[in-house]
Amino acid sequence: MARVVIIGGGFAGVWSAAGAALARGEADLRITLVNPSEHMVLRPRLYEPEPGLAKVELSRILDPIGVEHLRASVSTIDTERRTVLADGRAIGYDRLVLAAGSEVVRPGRLPGAERLFDIDTADGAQALADHLRDREDFSAVVVGAGFTGLEIATELAARGRVVLVDHAAAVGHQLGPGPRPQIESALDELGVERRLETTLTEVGDGYAALSDGTKVVADAVVWTVGMRASGLTRQISDRLDPLGRVPVDHHLRALPEVFAAGDTAAAAYDAERTVMQACQHATPMGKVAGYNAAADLLGTPLREFAVGPYVTCLDLGGAGGLFTKGWEREVLLAGAEGKAVKQRINQAIHPPVDDAAEILAAADLIRVERPFFPGEAAAE
Repeated sequence: MARVVIIGGGFAGVWSAAGAALARGEADLRITLVNPSEHMVLRPRLYEPEPGLAKVELSRILDPIGVEHLRASVSTIDTERRTVLADGRAIGYDRLVLAAGSEVVRPGRLPGAERLFDIDTADGAQALADHLRDREDFSAVVVGAGFTGLEIATELAARGRVVLVDHAAAVGHQLGPGPRPQIESALDELGVERRLETTLTEVGDGYAALSDGTKVVADAVVWTVGMRASGLTRQISDRLDPLGRVPVDHHLRALPEVFAAGDTAAAAYDAERTVMQACQHATPMGKVAGYNAAADLLGTPLREFAVGPYVTCLDLGGAGGLFTKGWEREVLLAGAEGKAVKQRINQAIHPPVDDAAEILAAADLIRVERPFFPGEAAAE
């Protein structure tokens, strides 16, 4: 029996499995998802106070659509023999979907790096939440004033003092100037201190040392700087982009027998840009990559990847949120209205569970044509 193997159980991996099941129909095709955890982690929600709630049991998605789950970690991909090595076990494939995600780039030689917290994984976010649980007026240093750093800094600001550190001259450097006035205003409202054009030089017992020569009292230091695709991409191609992603074509094919989706794939958004490492792109990419992996084996037409309008939603804790459109991130909604959209999207990213027809129907909907405005249904 022909086999599709999918590496990864995040947005791209789960939707690859559903896409492959959709393309399979009643055909005789085995689909296996390899992931070490029994849960799909809703990673964009790990900044929330209870990160343990930001997950879904994989069995409730995979079992109804006839996809098997192998709980293991892949260490090796052999594209010549068409096998993957998962916890020492060789698994053959006819088509492979690499959807292994990305990880935060941790500092290599930073003194005290072992003391750092992160919200990159469910375990990391839970460790931070447990560390600060029941503490009053704690002090936290958040390193990185990008998307993730802003969300965790503004969330923590409701319960303690927060110092936001970034090497750039402005907060939200990667978000551009469009939403910056609203971000700055939110940080002011919440009392979040900024140390810009500054880096972290040491993490000690109860303090963070900075490149400006100061030491900041810190019950926790949270690292949010930089993302890079799974190292498995290096076993697929030696032509990786700066984020470590594999180049793919309009069918999300990286090699004749290998497709890639989500944070591991450098897919074209348009003639000038590639997609972002974000769930709004990982979800449709997974649906297309998984569908095409199965369709390629079955000799049926493949689908082209075409993504809908780019939007950004940013939670700013007690100061509300932001909702922007386009690559210039024009602010459409801010404050309470922006927060409402963010909360709506946080719920909408949950995949359907338990019902095969509902899961497969969702897998058949690829483009997000309209943003999530309050009172409007999300149309894919």
